[in-house]
Amino acid sequence: MSEELTPENPETEEAEPVKQRKNGLYPGVSDELAASMKSGWADTELHGLEPIAQAGHTADRRAALSARFPGERLVVPAGRLKTRSNDTEYAFRASTEYAYLTGDQTQDGVLVLEPKDGGHEATVYLLPRSDRENGEFWLDGQGELWVGRRHSLTEAEQLLGIPAKDVRELPAALTEATGPVRNVRGHDAAIEAALTDKVTAERDEELRVFLSEARVVKDAFEIAELAKACDITARGFEDVVKVLDKAEATSERYIEGTFFLRARIEGNDIGYGSICAAGPHATTLHWVRNDGAVRSGELLLLDAGVETNDLYTADVTRTLPINGTFTPLQRKIYDAVHEAQEAGIAAVKPGAGFRDFHDAAQRVLTEKLVEWGLLGDRSVDEVLELGLQRRWTLHGTGHMLGMDVHDCAAARTESYVNGTLEPGVCLTVEPGLYFQADDLTVPEEYRGIGVRIEDDILVTEDGNRNLSDKLPRQADEVEAWMARLKG
Repeated sequence: MSEELTPENPETEEAEPVKQRKNGLYPGVSDELAASMKSGWADTELHGLEPIAQAGHTADRRAALSARFPGERLVVPAGRLKTRSNDTEYAFRASTEYAYLTGDQTQDGVLVLEPKDGGHEATVYLLPRSDRENGEFWLDGQGELWVGRRHSLTEAEQLLGIPAKDVRELPAALTEATGPVRNVRGHDAAIEAALTDKVTAERDEELRVFLSEARVVKDAFEIAELAKACDITARGFEDVVKVLDKAEATSERYIEGTFFLRARIEGNDIGYGSICAAGPHATTLHWVRNDGAVRSGELLLLDAGVETNDLYTADVTRTLPINGTFTPLQRKIYDAVHEAQEAGIAAVKPGAGFRDFHDAAQRVLTEKLVEWGLLGDRSVDEVLELGLQRRWTLHGTGHMLGMDVHDCAAARTESYVNGTLEPGVCLTVEPGLYFQADDLTVPEEYRGIGVRIEDDILVTEDGNRNLSDKLPRQADEVEAWMARLKG
C-alpha cells in the first residue's frame, strides 16, 4: 500500500495527511490506484469568461471603502463551512460584506485591500482547483469529486475583475504583515488568529459599521435584485394559496415546503426562516416551527422572502383567510392593519425621517384600539406617549432591507433610525395587531387572531415604489385573488 497522501504538499514532512473517514470501507490507497487517479483527465479550464453582472458595482464599492481607510490593510473574509451534525455541514452562505464587495460566494474566500500609491490594490484569495497530483481532488472531503468543480484562480480573475491568489498562503502572509490592519470579524477563525496581534476590536468595528452604512442606499444593480426577489416571492405566495387544501390535510409544513420550492427553483434560497403561522400561531412574531394545524375559518400569516442568486432578499407578509373569506371580526382587524400600512407607506419619501412611517402606522393602530374600547378612557396621544398600544402592536413598523433581511444592522443610530430617507433606501413597512390566545384584557373573540401586512418599499426621487405590489393587500382584493387562484 502507498503512504498516506497529503493535499498540501506530499513531499514534505509537515504536510497534513488527507483524513480517512473512520469506519470507511477502504483501508488505504494502492500505488497503482494513486497513479491511475493522477492521469487521464481532460483539461477543463474555461477561457474568455465575461465579468459578472455586478463587477462594475463591486469595483465602485471597493473604491468607496478604500477612500474611507487610506493607508490601512483591509481584510474581509467570506467565511467557512459550519458543521450541522458530525461530518455534515450547513449550506454555505458567504458573509454579506464579502459578497457585497466582490460578487463572489465561495467558501474560504478572503478579500484583501493592500495600501498602494495613496489607494488600495485589491486581491481576492480563493481555493484553487483541487490538486490531482496528490489526490486531494478525490480523497479530501472538500475535493472536487466530492463537492463539485470550483473555478481556477484565472477564471475567478476574469469573472470578478480582481486579481486572485491561493488563500492557503494568506494566513502566513498576514502573520508577517506590518502596518495598520482592519478585519471583518466573526467569519474566519484562521484569519483572525493570523491577525490577533495586529487589530483591535474598536478598529474592526469601525470597518463593519462603515460597510453596513455603505449599504443603506442601494445602487441600480441592488434595486433590480430586490425587485426580482419580490417578484419571485409573489409567485411563491401564489403557490401557497393554490395548495391550502393540502396544507389543511397536513400542517403548516406543507406551506413552508411549497414556498421553499419556489425559492430554490428561481432563487438561491429563502432569505430567512419562513413564518407559516396559522390560527393562534400568527400571534407569535417569529413562528418558524411551522408544525401546527391549518384550519378553515382561521387566518394564515405568511411572512416569507426569496433570496436571489446574488443574495438579495425580499421580506413580505400577507395574512390570508384560509378558506378564502374573512369573517367580520377578522376583516375589521385586517382593515385596521391595512389602513395603518397605507399611512406608513405614505410617509416614506425623500427627506422624511426614518421613524416617520413607524409613527404614522402606530398612530392609526392606536386610534383603532382606543375606538374598540381596549384602552379604557385614555386618549390616543396618552396611549402613544406611554407606549400602551405595544401590548398588541409589539414590534417596530419596519427595517432596512437588502442582502440581509435586517440589512445595515451595524449602522450607527444616527444613520439609521434617527436618519433621513433618501432615494435608493429600501425598507419594509409592516404594521401588525396580535391578540394572544391567553390575553384576558380583550374580548374572547379577539383572542388568537394575529394580522400583519408587509411590503418592501423603495424610496424614489419623488416618493416611493412598492416593490412587492404584485400581491394584493386590500381585503376584497385578497379574497378575489384567492378565489381566482383556487379556481
